[in-house]
Amino acid sequence: MLLALVATGLSAVAQRYAIIDTRYILEKMPEYTEAKKKLDATANMWQKEIDNKQVELDKMYRDFEAEKVMLTPELVKKREDELFNKEKEVRDLQKKRFGFEGDLFAERQKLIKPIQDKVYTAVQKLAVARSYDFILDKSEGITVIFADPKLDKSEDVLRELGIRSN
Repeated sequence: MLLALVATGLSAVAQRYAIIDTRYILEKMPEYTEAKKKLDATANMWQKEIDNKQVELDKMYRDFEAEKVMLTPELVKKREDELFNKEKEVRDLQKKRFGFEGDLFAERQKLIKPIQDKVYTAVQKLAVARSYDFILDKSEGITVIFADPKLDKSEDVLRELGIRSN
């Protein structure tokens, strides 16, 4: 039993790990910066499209409220239906552009995912070449309260990608 305990302790000590910051790595990659600019420009264009439709809807509401007292019940119903349809159009467009797996998601997959895959491939190469058992990403999801700076291998990943940092 003592031998099993010692063997377990030695295997725990033998584990090698490193910490990287994928956000830092991505921000140092010119292709990521360019893709992010394109994605942001597209998102802004789509948001302006939605904002313009919302302005039209708001104007339709104001006009309806101003004219409502002069309209026949049939015209009130017709205008309410138009407002309802316009509201639905704005909501549907917003969902199509920014909803779960909407246009923005698809555009992000097209522009950003190949770059992220490139980073993950470089991380895997680094892990195999240096015999790391674990590589933790401190940029998202995992909270690292303290990390010895010599464990941060982000610069090594950048070198693997052929990118020089400051």
